[in-house]
Amino acid sequence: MELFSGINLALIAPLIIIQFVLMIIALIDFIKARDDEDIHIAWLFVILFLGFFGPIAYFIFGRRK
Repeated sequence: MELFSGINLALIAPLIIIQFVLMIIALIDFIKARDDEDIHIAWLFVILFLGFFGPIAYFIFGRRK
């Protein structure tokens, strides 16, 4: 646990919370939008596996108006 001893959780905790909130909102929007299945599955992987930038990319490029 020496690896994490120098990390200040007060700085990282808000980023982790923001990441999870963005991911949950993106997943809810993703589930509501039922479009092309191939693109749909690709966006699911983007949202889940690209961390902080996946949901942001989904909201900018993947969301249908």
